[in-house]
Amino acid sequence: MLERQELENFFFKLIEEELLIQAVLSGPRLAEGGAKVVIRPLVIKGKMAYQLTEQRQQQALHRNLSSEECCEWLKQHSDNFKQSFFYTKEADYHLLVSKRGHLTLLKKPPTKAERPIILTHNRQKEYVLSEGTVVPFLVQLGVMSATGKVYASKRDKFRQINRFLEMIEDVLAHLDPTQPVRLIDFGCGKAYLTFALYHFLKVMKGYQVHITGLDLKQEVIQYCQELAETLGYQRDLQFMQGDINTFQAEGKVDMMVSLHACDTATDAALEKAVRWQARVILCVPCCQHELMRQVQNQALEPLLKHGILKERFAALATDAARAQLLEVLGYHTQILEFIDLEHTPKNLLIRAVKRKQISSEHAEQAWASYVTFKESLEILPSLEKRFQAELKP
Repeated sequence: MLERQELENFFFKLIEEELLIQAVLSGPRLAEGGAKVVIRPLVIKGKMAYQLTEQRQQQALHRNLSSEECCEWLKQHSDNFKQSFFYTKEADYHLLVSKRGHLTLLKKPPTKAERPIILTHNRQKEYVLSEGTVVPFLVQLGVMSATGKVYASKRDKFRQINRFLEMIEDVLAHLDPTQPVRLIDFGCGKAYLTFALYHFLKVMKGYQVHITGLDLKQEVIQYCQELAETLGYQRDLQFMQGDINTFQAEGKVDMMVSLHACDTATDAALEKAVRWQARVILCVPCCQHELMRQVQNQALEPLLKHGILKERFAALATDAARAQLLEVLGYHTQILEFIDLEHTPKNLLIRAVKRKQISSEHAEQAWASYVTFKESLEILPSLEKRFQAELKP
């Protein structure tokens, strides 16, 4: 266990010797805390400074700190987060803060030391996976060349993968780095993101993982399994042909990922995750047709009489109902933008994290809010029907 003074000395060394490349603090221990804080060095008027970016819901708040202010901020606020990563020129450090405030600092080989540090305001976005750094699975999947150059036709896919990994980084505080982590990817397809999950958690972060990708198409599963073997990932990354509704997992499942499962297949994936008591759910719904046939509201007739508007409204209502039901079922739920609108119209991601406990008052309020919503639209979503025994009559 790390003593407080040792941690403060660590922060002083990072700033005084200008070792810090990037810091990422996530998993606020207090409900009112921001989702994530990122700190990076930059030069302002010839002097070293640090830009602190705090993510609150969809808003990013920026401010610049002097070296002394940054060191003091870290001393005062670092233990407000469940975990923090400090990427330096000499090593990567992983700071863990327990519920009782006990500190643990893990040291790992550096992963960003060879990247050029850009110390200006005007810079390109720094991705989790950087262009110029060869990533074997991206080479095999045709996203980048053998020299690390991202192909022009695959830049959207490259951005999508990085956006996904940013979201994974945000929920690492809910996964125990000292225990094996079990993940299921429903509807994995060609498994760009499944391989990204493995590379990020196993190769970059050093987690013990076991990941299963499931898809209906046998030829896709065969291709992915052969690729896993080519990369040497087959021990902890496996692919199976099967249907979400009938799939059975052995043992606990820590994270469920479902990207673009069509219509109520998304609800099947959510049901599995909730019944497994998965700690983290990441879901990008697709083709929400179910409520298109149900939604009715006389006051909304000017909107619902137009097919294209009704379709979009029904899709949003479907995701809102799913998110609220997950709240009732014991999860803290957010709906986030997955990738930019110009890349795909299916750009909303439901992120749900299992609450350690939920008060009866919160559950009752969440249920009452859901009932008011569904009755106003005269809908009965598939996810509600799947949990009739657990939900209030």
